[in-house]
Amino acid sequence: MQEGMPESNNRPALSAPAERLLVNVATYNERENIAQLIEEIHQFAPHADVLVVDDNSPDGTGKLMDELAARDPRVHVLHRAGKLGLGTAILAAVNYAMDHDYDLMVNMDADFSHSPRYLPEVLGGMAKNDVMIGSRYVPGGGSKNWPLSRRTISKTVNAIVRLLFRMQVRDASGGYRCYRVAKLRQSLLDQFWSRGYSFQQELLYRCHLAGSRLGETPIIFDNRKFGKSKVSPKESIRSLSLILYLGMRSLFGIDKEAARRKRDEAGKY
Repeated sequence: MQEGMPESNNRPALSAPAERLLVNVATYNERENIAQLIEEIHQFAPHADVLVVDDNSPDGTGKLMDELAARDPRVHVLHRAGKLGLGTAILAAVNYAMDHDYDLMVNMDADFSHSPRYLPEVLGGMAKNDVMIGSRYVPGGGSKNWPLSRRTISKTVNAIVRLLFRMQVRDASGGYRCYRVAKLRQSLLDQFWSRGYSFQQELLYRCHLAGSRLGETPIIFDNRKFGKSKVSPKESIRSLSLILYLGMRSLFGIDKEAARRKRDEAGKY
């Protein structure tokens, strides 16, 4: 069974706002998808710069990105030596966004499981929030082509996060998000434990500790149109263990004082 309601692809493109926007896409063997994805990102957010963080893809994704970047000044590529993991790719993009003085950073998957057609709603929500989540678990959201076992695991993880982290969001594990870069500067980015798929929950937790306002807007998650899933059972176990560890730290307030000092430091500049 599929969750959510069908949605129109005919959303209007955003007019260029004053805030500088970076859209981050991490790639490993995504040559089939990446050019079309960037084209659709610019269809809905023409003003966006796109950063592709490529982990030395054997299929030539990085080389293709160099060619696209040479033709379009809105496209940038960061080459890494090998497959270093999703978490470090997102962190590299966060550092890029801060170093280049962007105001907003969107993170999305490279395989069209996160459709660019939701960008207007995700970005529109930043008027009242510091993190905006493209959510599968709010009314109107859902998933397609996703096995029941994966949906069950995802909803279980999100229930654990709500219980332990005290964050009242329905989808803390989804990667389709927009962040206010100023709030990322106030987060404890130098204290990250995660390097894999628990990174999404931990980054949201760090933003929450920094005082970020969290919002959600519905999306339909379309499970990988191309390629194969890159989540191994070993990585799933490691990520769940880390979520439980961080959740206990949250439950007992261990990280709150460090987060307060970080906010105070950021307020001085």
